[in-house]
Amino acid sequence: MYGLGILKGMLVTLRHLVRPAFTRQYPEEPVPLSPRFRGYDFSWVEERCTACATCAKACPHGCIDIETHPLPGGQYAIDRFDIDIGLCMVCGLCVEACPYDALFMGVGFEQSSYRRSDLIVRKEDIANRPLLSAYYRPPLKERFATRENVQGFYQATRAEPYPDKPDPTGGQK
Repeated sequence: MYGLGILKGMLVTLRHLVRPAFTRQYPEEPVPLSPRFRGYDFSWVEERCTACATCAKACPHGCIDIETHPLPGGQYAIDRFDIDIGLCMVCGLCVEACPYDALFMGVGFEQSSYRRSDLIVRKEDIANRPLLSAYYRPPLKERFATRENVQGFYQATRAEPYPDKPDPTGGQK
């Protein structure tokens, strides 16, 4: 029957019509964010960066601009490290691609502007910022990561713990 689908749709509409409205007053009431939320708050550790431009190559939109000049000894000095957050789609590929853990993403997302030129984050703005999110991987004291090495670098989240998985054997061996 043709009218059955229309009737079901109208019942859904009526059910939502009698529910109380759920509105969050955003600027006054903060929005709860997931602990793994990625935002536009980039952090860049200049001491770790070798100017290999792997992050710029991994960016699908080409948001990262890096200019360098060679130094004696085969190293490079970074003249410019800019990120255009107007183009950035916050995919996190630049962070994952960095072999030296020099680039991180934070949780800030309130960086709107009336001019596109204000959406370019300069090297001076993102260099050596404090810890931003759980994506940050701290410099290790030893070669391997242990609980003692990284203790104090990660912030605890409010996420619920995973429920224990049931034993498929039923506790019998």
